[in-house]
Amino acid sequence: MILEEVKFTKQGNEEFYKILRKRVNAYFKDNNISKFANFGMVIKTIFMVSLYVIPFVLMLTYLESTPLIILMWVLMGLGMAGTGLSVMHDANHHAYSKNKWVNIIVGKVIWIVGGSDVNWRIQHNVLHHTYTNVVGMDEDIDIGNLMRFSPGQKLLKAHKYQHIYAWFLYGMMTMMWSTTKDFTQYKRYKAMGLLETQKISSRTMLTTLIITKSLYTLVTLGLPLIFSALPWWGVVLGYLLMHFIAGLILSMVFQPAHVVPTSEYSKVDEEGGIDLDWASNQMMNTANFAQDSKLFSWYVGGLNFQIEHHLFPNICHIHYKKISDIVRDTALEYNLPYYSSKTFYTAIAGHAKMLYDLGRNENAPAIH
Repeated sequence: MILEEVKFTKQGNEEFYKILRKRVNAYFKDNNISKFANFGMVIKTIFMVSLYVIPFVLMLTYLESTPLIILMWVLMGLGMAGTGLSVMHDANHHAYSKNKWVNIIVGKVIWIVGGSDVNWRIQHNVLHHTYTNVVGMDEDIDIGNLMRFSPGQKLLKAHKYQHIYAWFLYGMMTMMWSTTKDFTQYKRYKAMGLLETQKISSRTMLTTLIITKSLYTLVTLGLPLIFSALPWWGVVLGYLLMHFIAGLILSMVFQPAHVVPTSEYSKVDEEGGIDLDWASNQMMNTANFAQDSKLFSWYVGGLNFQIEHHLFPNICHIHYKKISDIVRDTALEYNLPYYSSKTFYTAIAGHAKMLYDLGRNENAPAIH
């Protein structure tokens, strides 16, 4: 399906989003607050990147104790996930700064954790945010035959156990980013004409991928193999541990927001239409969790407020808590759902239940 041919309905609850935008804009104007990052966000940026970089430097230059070096790999995994959730994410949504060059530069921090900012923006901004849980459009719910994230995918026998093996695969996510995934996405997005949305030529894109991936591997794996006090197999295990921690954290934050029992998957009809307006589709396919946990919300970049993020991706996450009451009240006013789990645990449990149901029932849940 060509993206330009897919359209949300113009006869839905569009008044909701118009009113909501006015109210949110009024909040920032009345309180004389910028929608972008503040000083606290800058401090967080320094902290998250340091949590990734400083342990790496220590293991190369100072530490000789095996337990301490393993701890450094663990901290790097936490720093990798934190950098992605709290720093790179906002920048690549152009929500970090009103200066586009600041967003571009900060967004490229994804390079030091093995990813591609271009592919990330296409998959996340263009496909996922526009067509959230729309079967056949949102790549976040279509990762091939390994997992069944939507009722639009074919049910395979192995999916019966996906609620068990999913957590291992989640831990492999950033490892795939740093090796094969970006190249397969490059090939697919080139064929789909999606590289043009990022104003980059296919040659430049491929060259950038080769250079950044090579440098990433040479630095993060090559240098420890040379300078770390661990034997080569210990370095490899530490490297895999770092990626597993980061991948598991990232997946456990993003998946409970969309692949949950409350989700009402949409489909594209033969004419390329979706029978919901864009904002209603977001409300029916997105869920918040642990909204009262300040420390958790700080670490995950406010992405436990996924509803606010999906409706206002160009607003820095530090403001999501404040505008969540406006969003919730307006949604209820227009008879739209506002799904939220009280704790992170209940959100994860809901996601696990959804994996279980999707792995065993071909017709559950129904597609909207």
